[in-house]
Amino acid sequence: MFTFFGLSVFAYLFGSIPCGLILTKKFASIDIRQKGSKNIGAANVRRVAGTMLGAFTLAGDLLKGALPVCLVIYAIAGTDKLIGEIYLSIVALSAFLGHLYPVYMKFKEGGKGVTTAAGCFIIISPIACIVAILTFIVLIFLSRRVSAGSLSGAAVLPVAVWVTSHSIPLTACALITTIFIFFRHKDNIKRLLSGTEPVI
Repeated sequence: MFTFFGLSVFAYLFGSIPCGLILTKKFASIDIRQKGSKNIGAANVRRVAGTMLGAFTLAGDLLKGALPVCLVIYAIAGTDKLIGEIYLSIVALSAFLGHLYPVYMKFKEGGKGVTTAAGCFIIISPIACIVAILTFIVLIFLSRRVSAGSLSGAAVLPVAVWVTSHSIPLTACALITTIFIFFRHKDNIKRLLSGTEPVI
């Protein structure tokens, strides 16, 4: 139990690391929170500071989800399947919420969660995550809007997790993740509905 609690705390603290902010301040001498969409995520970093820093931000945000999940999978080896899935879901959500509400930034100005969620679920449920990523890519291609792809991929994720795993805890984790992603994209949704969301 102590190990599980420690992993949950670690996941939140690790997820809170603002990769985009650190990279742009260090290598582009800018505060990404004051540029573009003012979001610290990879998409805004790429637009403002270039493809390379955007790619490093993407990798960092993926790792924030993937590493804690890998650690908890190792820790729960031999544990009852249901209990293990509950632990796994809580640690994944801890990392995800750390990215959204980072303690190092006073719980404000976090990212929108898509990449960190992908990092979690590529380990938890690879097939479901791939389905969500393909949906993301197709919708970006059709709409030329990253937010449309993000929202579509997030919407598909809980269904894909359920179909591939039939796990209630993991599906609930995916559903909670989707709800938060939609909430963090509320301004994008308004712009999509009004036709004013910027295209790529």
